[in-house]
Amino acid sequence: MKILVIRFSSMGDIIYTTPVVRCLKQQLPGVEVHFLTKPAFRYIYDDNPYLDKLLLLQDNLSATVKEIKAEQYDYIIDLHSNLRTAIIKLRTGIKSSTYNKQRISKWLSLKFRLKLVKPVHLVERYLKTVRFLGVVNDEKPIDYYLKKDHQLYDLLPPTHQKYIAFVIGATHFTKRMPNEKVISICKKLNFPVVLLGGRDVQANGDEIALAMGPQVYNTCGITTLDESVFLVSKAEYIIGFDTGLTHIAEAFNKPIVSVWGSTVPELLGVQPYMVSQSLIAGVELPCRPCSKFGRSACPLGHFKCMKDIDEGIIINFIHN
Repeated sequence: MKILVIRFSSMGDIIYTTPVVRCLKQQLPGVEVHFLTKPAFRYIYDDNPYLDKLLLLQDNLSATVKEIKAEQYDYIIDLHSNLRTAIIKLRTGIKSSTYNKQRISKWLSLKFRLKLVKPVHLVERYLKTVRFLGVVNDEKPIDYYLKKDHQLYDLLPPTHQKYIAFVIGATHFTKRMPNEKVISICKKLNFPVVLLGGRDVQANGDEIALAMGPQVYNTCGITTLDESVFLVSKAEYIIGFDTGLTHIAEAFNKPIVSVWGSTVPELLGVQPYMVSQSLIAGVELPCRPCSKFGRSACPLGHFKCMKDIDEGIIINFIHN
């Protein structure tokens, strides 16, 4: 049997497909599992031992369709469910099973503050697409394989060989905690702190590190993604927002504080998965969630969903 699993983006959504690939490979004797994604996300499946072949979406969809046809798959497992995957399934004619995005229920929940979407994790939602093959959840964490054997002393100063990783990056503003809030939390922590994120939050990290002095070390925009993943894998605790690196951190079963602003985990199904110790930090507000994926600014201007988060529960989780 030969199966193609499809998910084009984003980082967090793709990392949660890894249990599907693993369960297919381990539970179906002799199966060949391939995965199709965008080139920007190939690193998630590089060196994954459960994957037989990685296909990359080409600029010309017809070329991708031709490549898929040549492989002669028995099934397509569509975990993206958008127009492009619909075209692929139509033009290849391959039997398929498609992830149910629950678009209407999510829209109604967001628009009218209803709770129409059951708080089922995205991994479980994905695994429903392969039940027809007799595949079940193996109840194991997500998979991420480091590309290199990094060393802490190459990446951090001697004062930060034991630390809390604070992931301050996120694609949208309303997913990020204001700098002054991050500084306030860091001041209450009895640990050195390492800030993680991309170049887009490098200036934020510099401001936080300047305010905190030697307790905080800023790696934002300096370390590669693989180095950042290595740093979360070695951290004592992880604090992070609704962003890909925080979700990848779950692969290493470290205690995680998952901080949520304008988005909520139950709507997306991306609360910490198979992590022994975790805390979901958020504020109940009549205006929350205001978005499924985050916004560039608070629509009401007050940004209470981040500013009013109880710092005490975060500090107690880490110190206890």
